[in-house]
Amino acid sequence: MAPREGRLLGVSDLHVSHGPNRAVAAALAPGHPDDWLLVAGDVAERVEDVAETLARLRERFAAVAWAPGNHELWTVRGGEPQRGQEKYEELVRRLRAVDVLTPEDEFAVWKGEGGPLAVAPLFLGYDYTFLPEGCGTPEEGLAAAHRAGVVCTDEYLLEPDPHPSRADWCRARVAEAESRLEGCDLPLVLVNHYPLVREPTRALRHPEFAQWCGTELTADWHRRFPVAAVVYGHLHIPRTTWHDGVPFQEVSLGYPREHGGRPYAPRELLLGPT
Repeated sequence: MAPREGRLLGVSDLHVSHGPNRAVAAALAPGHPDDWLLVAGDVAERVEDVAETLARLRERFAAVAWAPGNHELWTVRGGEPQRGQEKYEELVRRLRAVDVLTPEDEFAVWKGEGGPLAVAPLFLGYDYTFLPEGCGTPEEGLAAAHRAGVVCTDEYLLEPDPHPSRADWCRARVAEAESRLEGCDLPLVLVNHYPLVREPTRALRHPEFAQWCGTELTADWHRRFPVAAVVYGHLHIPRTTWHDGVPFQEVSLGYPREHGGRPYAPRELLLGPT
């Protein structure tokens, strides 16, 4: 039975460059004509695949909002010539052309159940501050990851141009997002590829990987701003955790070897007190 009214739904880490995942993305559908879909990054590595996938989802859902993951920003062999900020801007241009909300757009207002809410897709990145235990600096954290053989592919494919480093790019994005959130009076649904707090990363099999999973700069955002929910992906550990009364919802599909063909549908988002 279809729901009686539209819902806010979340997905992430569709990784449609993998055939089985492309089929999953093609089958995603709303349960109500007014459903919104919030996509928390890692749709694909190539601009064309990202734009095509989200355009088709926008044809089915009443609204689609997108926050970039690390895979969207990779510079892949045989792919687009853009890198870093230039590639991000090309993604934004292509997605705006198909009416997909990006982090560069005004927050959309959800007026359905639980609303009004401001839907805020974010692009924040990471700055290597989720350090492994016993490491006091990012340099020590990276060294520990290399010793463990757990190094994110971003180190080889995610170029921060024109920023000096990925950490600098992250800090610039955090500052920009903060200024926009401070000016919002409505309760917020934050959509970001990475969790905004460190705690969810403690479930990782390899703790060294946490340093590619966010920044301590956002640790108080769910208390500082009127946040009703946080939607994220990246960890490939779909679940909901609660922090200070706010639901943090990891909504990833993940790689075929991880989900093994299990049924996957957009996650109906929980809304906590604000």
